[in-house]
Amino acid sequence: MASEPDLSVVAQQWLDALGRTLREGDADSYTAVFAADAWWRDLLAFSGDLRSLHAVDAIGPMIATAGTLEVTGLELDSQIPPTLLSGDSDQPVVQILFGLTTRLGQVRAVARLTPREDGAWRATALLTELDALKGHEPASGRRRPTGTPAPDERAPEHWGAKRARELEFDGIEPDVLVIGAGHSGLGLAAHLTSLGVRTLVVDRNGRVGDNWRNRYDSLVLHDPVWANHLPFMPFPPTWPVFTPKDKMGDWLELYAQALELNVWPGTRVASSTYDAADGTWEIHLDRGGQTRTVRPRHVVLATGLSGTEPLVPEIEGTDVFRGELLHSGQYSTDRARAGTSVVVVGTGNSGHDIAQDLYNSGANVTLVQRGPTYVVGGTTVVDVMLEPVYGEESPPTEISDLVGASFPRLEASAQTGLRTAVALMAERDRAILDGLTARGFRHHLGDDDLGAMNLFLTRNGGYYIDVGASRLIADGEIGVVAGAIERFTPSGLELSDGRRIPADTVVLATGFRGIHETARRVLGDAVADKCGPVWGLDDEGEIRSVWRRSRHDGFWISGGNLTMARVYNKYLALQIKADLEQIELPSVP
Repeated sequence: MASEPDLSVVAQQWLDALGRTLREGDADSYTAVFAADAWWRDLLAFSGDLRSLHAVDAIGPMIATAGTLEVTGLELDSQIPPTLLSGDSDQPVVQILFGLTTRLGQVRAVARLTPREDGAWRATALLTELDALKGHEPASGRRRPTGTPAPDERAPEHWGAKRARELEFDGIEPDVLVIGAGHSGLGLAAHLTSLGVRTLVVDRNGRVGDNWRNRYDSLVLHDPVWANHLPFMPFPPTWPVFTPKDKMGDWLELYAQALELNVWPGTRVASSTYDAADGTWEIHLDRGGQTRTVRPRHVVLATGLSGTEPLVPEIEGTDVFRGELLHSGQYSTDRARAGTSVVVVGTGNSGHDIAQDLYNSGANVTLVQRGPTYVVGGTTVVDVMLEPVYGEESPPTEISDLVGASFPRLEASAQTGLRTAVALMAERDRAILDGLTARGFRHHLGDDDLGAMNLFLTRNGGYYIDVGASRLIADGEIGVVAGAIERFTPSGLELSDGRRIPADTVVLATGFRGIHETARRVLGDAVADKCGPVWGLDDEGEIRSVWRRSRHDGFWISGGNLTMARVYNKYLALQIKADLEQIELPSVP
């Protein structure tokens, strides 16, 4: 184009056209708003689900559904003006943030527009997300509680007594039982509590945060602090970039107290049944040896996507091995291993972390690598991928979350951009990657050269975000052996090519069976068998069965890293609130 467009005019004209199309529900008006190859990602607002729809055949039915939702009030975001994005394309791209209202509630939205040959601007990508249900807005910000008694309350119940009663669910039932008091379970409970949903969180550990405290000493979070804020309560500006595990545990405990979440530590599910006729669970809880029965309408499993059931490969000869054999889930730091030979099987995050912890404890460590691993430096990820959106000078977290969600995972430009970033990070890490290669460590750029995020979304593993172990490997401080394990011997391991590795201890960092199998153990076969596949991507690029309906009524799964849990637990909470209030969300084929 000969001159820069007037962004406000471009944005407003397109927004007016979108408003007409949505109000009329006219799928034939697709070309008045969307480019031929457009994507519309919707998080509950128009589909009642997490959907990524591509091109007219998929988007047309959503436009028709919009016509039933009484769309009004389309307005550009007053704080964030339309922006001309820089990029590799010769064609200009304008990004706009805006809001609208439907009969269900408030909707936030992002669109990216490009011009056609005739100068008309059309959306190549649209995100809509249900931000709040009408009449059931969260009690935060301007709607926060006053903290004082009502004027007509003559004998008010003081805060401490009220909290004690709420915590015990004395005489009342929870609407929702959340199993697992990690970041996913607590973050979801915070959202639900803000919506007035009575929520009980149970965890088998003795204290909130013990799921972090009880792990090996050297563990730190692999994602930086700016990406890891929890809902309603961000980390303070003095917080370290990579959070030590005990500090994370303490923060979760403080978070639960500050947000007045109802958590019962030292509690496990003893048995459960679901009454489909009245949509109610009966859950028998073992609370420190005492049985308590609760009857929630919804149960959420939030015990970690990897699950709690170890994945242990069948290897001949475990009965003859004279040393210590344990799974990574059982591993904890032990200074008594100093000077001993330890073999760690597996080269994902856990395998590297445990090898580094063992090295710091004085052990002689060898990693057994069974297949190539994607490796990227933790600081490299921050500099290249995260700093613009989750960094010291980045936009507010809620804006970065919103814009980040606007990129459908299967969109060609999004995948091209991710490949470009992965290649750039590899060049930045070239020295350490070459050092790994020299030691026989096999690495690649991930499936289809899409790096760690794609591996996380599709396999929940197969990568290492380096926080120190790669340098130890490159320097020869931690040994590496590539190959398949044939059998255990009395004194170690034998590989398929005949090589033998002596070991006093073998740690199997071979993963877990997944949260679906945890559901089977905790809630039984009847629940697990009815659930669809959990994790991985469906044919629209959306994650299967997490933060969305599981195919078993009243049962949900929450998980993901801190960023994803923060973003998507809100939508899970809104679905549960809508169900409790008998609000029918829309549906799109």
